Amino acid sequence: MQGTGNDYIFIEDYENIIKNTSKLSSILSNRHFGVGADGLVLIKKSIKADARMQMFNADGSEGKMCGNAIRCLARFLFDEKNCLENLNFSKSEIENIRRGNGSLTLKIQTASGIKIVQQKIKNGRVISVSVNMGFPEFDKEKIPTLLNENEILKIKDKNYKVCCVSMGNPHCVVFVEEDVDKLELEKIGAKFENHPVFPERINTEFVNDLGRNRFKVRVWERGSGETLSCGTGACAVAAVAIKKAMADSKKEVLLFLKGGKLRVRETKKGMFLKGDSKKVFEGEIDVNL
Repeated sequence: MQGTGNDYIFIEDYENIIKNTSKLSSILSNRHFGVGADGLVLIKKSIKADARMQMFNADGSEGKMCGNAIRCLARFLFDEKNCLENLNFSKSEIENIRRGNGSLTLKIQTASGIKIVQQKIKNGRVISVSVNMGFPEFDKEKIPTLLNENEILKIKDKNYKVCCVSMGNPHCVVFVEEDVDKLELEKIGAKFENHPVFPERINTEFVNDLGRNRFKVRVWERGSGETLSCGTGACAVAAVAIKKAMADSKKEVLLFLKGGKLRVRETKKGMFLKGDSKKVFEGEIDVNL
């Protein structure tokens, strides 16, 4: 499935039978020798929520949270046969959900806490998915980073003014004057990701301010390289833009990423992320391979 081009392989693992998941993710995510994806997501049962999401990056490292993946996961649970039954919804609840209009709210357990995902339903079909991504964290020890706010970071003899924030995972937001499409991201992205001031590595967003609460963004994700989109990254950009008074907190922030548009709105309950989510294909693979 993909959300604005941020694609993941989803596997139902309600009985916890899949082992060596890090290795499996790196093999299956390989776009030339595997299925091809930004990572792997296991859908598991949860005693704390409706379901649990365990996600792994393309290099096999485990991630804490992904806004695009969790929206796709919620869509998967609604669309795929027997998923809601496996998550202990009653038959009457499922019948009402699938044939009616309204909304379906799911609680999804992640490594960064329980997230609330809401799907709008029309004529028994999902028409939009939004997730409460929680609140941004600017405390450098909780991100974590060794950098102070608005500190200059030197990468390849060039100085970058950065602002770091956590949206359940660490982000470094960099506003630049030049068109982000012209950046040699493959040369500088890994330099940011693995810089010693980021003890757990970092996701980096390179941003152009387009005015009127609109921003163009390119994303370098730790463990995956450049991706077409990043949900937590979109929220990180919106949070920093609002903090710097570059965006109006009372209005929706529109992010243009390579894979499409994401919308973020700051509320008293947290930052809400909205965007598309679609199934690309399905199939089977012998994990013994």
